[in-house]
Amino acid sequence: MLICLPDVLDKAEVAEIRGLMDAASWEDGRSTAGAQSALVKRNEQLPPNGELARRLGARIVSTLLGNPLFVSAAIPLQIFPPLFNRYGAGHHFGIHVDNAVRGDPATGLRIRTDLSVTLFLAEPEEYDGGELIVEGQYGSQEVKLPAGHLVLYPASSLHMVTPVTRGTRVASFFWLQSMIRSGEARSLIYDLDTAIQALVPDLGRDHAEIVKLTGIYHNLIRTWAEV
Repeated sequence: MLICLPDVLDKAEVAEIRGLMDAASWEDGRSTAGAQSALVKRNEQLPPNGELARRLGARIVSTLLGNPLFVSAAIPLQIFPPLFNRYGAGHHFGIHVDNAVRGDPATGLRIRTDLSVTLFLAEPEEYDGGELIVEGQYGSQEVKLPAGHLVLYPASSLHMVTPVTRGTRVASFFWLQSMIRSGEARSLIYDLDTAIQALVPDLGRDHAEIVKLTGIYHNLIRTWAEV
């Protein structure tokens, strides 16, 4: 399941983050790629263990954990410290699949990568190309979102970033391990939660059927959660 979430960061937050990133030193993006990915990856990234990347990453994680839609879609157990990349003209990331397990040497954190996350930090009109292409059960999906918007998709998916031909594509990217390992189960829980939230304005949170559906929601999580 691929889910796009709007306005995770507002424009002022994006501008502040971009200002800090634009003034920083960058390195070859292949430094954090696996053996296969390194063959097809051409971009730059903030040094992942640098103070700026860690500070901005912690800020993004804190914001996401306060976002009900993100929590509903991901049901996160562990979030890998966010990384930051940029693609200039000629940069791209060919078709690949993300590593099944990611480790953070700085903290010792190791996670199973259930979901990949891209948080866009450049407006679509700032660059040409640079679309995120995700291969799924029903074909390819193309994603190019406004700055501050985010996409979650299965880390098991083949995906790529098309070549940038003008301007600069800037984003944060990372992975998470969900409490719900099964993508199908996670999708059902998300659909149930969003349906409940859509009914609440008309029925009220204390309506008997809302209470019953909420109980089903939590009992499904209780059945499938790994913590």
